[in-house]
Amino acid sequence: MRETNGAALERARPLVKKLRGVAASDGAGVKLTRVIGTPQLEALDPFLLLDEFGSDDPGAYIGGFPDHPHRGFETITIMLAGRMRHRDSKGNEGLLGPGAVQWMTAGRGLVHSEMPEQEEGLMRGFQLWLNLPARLKMTSPSYRDIQPQSVPQVELPGGVRVRVIAGELAGTAGAVPLDPEARPTQPYLLDVELPPGTVASIPLPEDHHAFAYVYEGQLSLEGSEALARSDLAVLGTGDGVTAKAGEEGASLLIAAARPINEPVARYGPFVMNSREEIIQAVEDFREGRF
Repeated sequence: MRETNGAALERARPLVKKLRGVAASDGAGVKLTRVIGTPQLEALDPFLLLDEFGSDDPGAYIGGFPDHPHRGFETITIMLAGRMRHRDSKGNEGLLGPGAVQWMTAGRGLVHSEMPEQEEGLMRGFQLWLNLPARLKMTSPSYRDIQPQSVPQVELPGGVRVRVIAGELAGTAGAVPLDPEARPTQPYLLDVELPPGTVASIPLPEDHHAFAYVYEGQLSLEGSEALARSDLAVLGTGDGVTAKAGEEGASLLIAAARPINEPVARYGPFVMNSREEIIQAVEDFREGRF
């Protein structure tokens, strides 16, 4: 067995809960798997939702996500295959292809659409929702389209490859800047590929909530049972995560962020701190103030 370590860990985070996503649909009938945002795991502060979408049947996704609003949180879209064109109410437009990432801060309000464009019939990727603290709920909306070549990649011994979308690994900063004023949750988002039989130790801040989601192959975390494709592991406390790939290797997302510890009022695409703020969000949207 080949072993590799991104860093020495004193106390690897244990698996405290294992779950699988549930079938769902969103937008104009897009079929997807909802992993966070279900009765099994309604949220993992500050993570509000994790969806995986993926199909080689265009009928399962071609309707896309027509115009819809957001307020009070951030969305992160990661493309594995296919293309997604987005437009928003501020006149912005972009195209995400395989390996691209979009990080959008909805802030006080934005209306946007995400529409698939055919590319050999295959579409696959993820969307993650990240909450904002009360003081930033009404910040100006913004977003970044990050092309694959702009996502830093770290190669660890044994051929382990890590795309650093946010956070830091082995002295390499991620594609998304972590200004503590603008982004106090200080998120880590890592896309990790492990060759067969390798072991990787990834450090994470101890004060962050964290999860790992397996999207290819099979692996085990230190001291835990095996995790297969579509398994999510909620991680306990520690200074990082140690993953051991199975015979076919594995790919996984590792996400961690500092909890906000504030009340959450949630109504569809609006996430605020109180019922009154939700009512205001609905009224603002209906009156065209987004």
